[in-house]
Amino acid sequence: MTATSQDPGPGVTPFRIDIPQAALDDLRDRLRRALWPDELPGGGDSYGQPTARVRKLAEYWLQEFDWRATEARLNSYPQFTAEIDGERIHFLHVRSSRPDATPLILTHGWPGSVVEYLDVIAPLTEPESADDPAFHLVIPSMPGYGFSGPTRSAGWSRYRIARAWATLMQCLGYERYGAVGNDAGSMISPEVGRIDGAHVLGVHVTQLFSFPSGDPAEFEGMSADDLAGMQHLQWFYENKFSFNTLHSQQPQTLAFALADSPVGLLAWNGQLFGESLDPEFILANVAIYWLTGTSGSAIRLYYEDAHAGEAPSSATTVPTGLAMFAGDFQSIRRFAERDHANIVSWHSYGGPAPDGQTDAAGHYAAHEATGVLVADIREFFGNLA
Repeated sequence: MTATSQDPGPGVTPFRIDIPQAALDDLRDRLRRALWPDELPGGGDSYGQPTARVRKLAEYWLQEFDWRATEARLNSYPQFTAEIDGERIHFLHVRSSRPDATPLILTHGWPGSVVEYLDVIAPLTEPESADDPAFHLVIPSMPGYGFSGPTRSAGWSRYRIARAWATLMQCLGYERYGAVGNDAGSMISPEVGRIDGAHVLGVHVTQLFSFPSGDPAEFEGMSADDLAGMQHLQWFYENKFSFNTLHSQQPQTLAFALADSPVGLLAWNGQLFGESLDPEFILANVAIYWLTGTSGSAIRLYYEDAHAGEAPSSATTVPTGLAMFAGDFQSIRRFAERDHANIVSWHSYGGPAPDGQTDAAGHYAAHEATGVLVADIREFFGNLA
């Protein structure tokens, strides 16, 4: 038996978002009283987030963004919480009306949230064509993120989250399911397949984070597209990777600033929301961190991963599919096949980003390229049926 919105399953509690008005009033007051840093003229983004961009987003947050509309959109879907491994896990659980629907668990990353996947809910659960596969969707907030946080215990690495997701799907009564991910979700979803391979049909991600081992022979015969992808990765590492280093080493030190200033949170999280993204999407994600007090607990994931000490040595074996988008991390297949032994689908949309690209267009494909991603997910899991 599988859970329904009327019968959510054992240990699962219905949930509804209702942010107190006092918290929204405090946010507006803090935005109005923001203190702005000095900035060198003509520096662009070479020193980090330019003031003009952050000011524009902050002004939109204060004057135009309507949290209550975002809240109502989220509340239009069935939401629940479950106690798993000592933490409260929040998730959307949207079931298709189709009896042949396949269960999927969709995992977001940082600085995203469950908002990443709202646009794919309707086309995946209720496709217009009866010939297209349908899906039941479980979309959890990661431990320490949004309405699943802050976490009360240490050790929530990708591996522990993957175990929690397997438990969650078991609690919901799903015997066979697929795992879908983006960003950190693209690291967690393959681990779900590794941990719960007897029940996972396949893993579909938008990045396969596999890197060179250090052997120069790995680069022999590499295609021009793969070399361009490597060059973009090198540029990102040299220019935009400070967040990863800081999160991995001293997340609590940064947490003080993020918890005290919505503008500081906007600037820090906003560095990985490209300028092609609409402000409604950016601010919906940032506001969730602020209003749930999870700006600091969310970034602990990087520390926990860096100190997990349980990295597997063998490749995953569950069928794996990649949908890779331009402007995003460019996965290299020869490296990915070393870490994932059963890649059955590999699609690249839009080509590699040019070296020095500062826009993250494509990283949030579920929002930016909804139709393309939905079609890829349908094709991947349809071929596994």
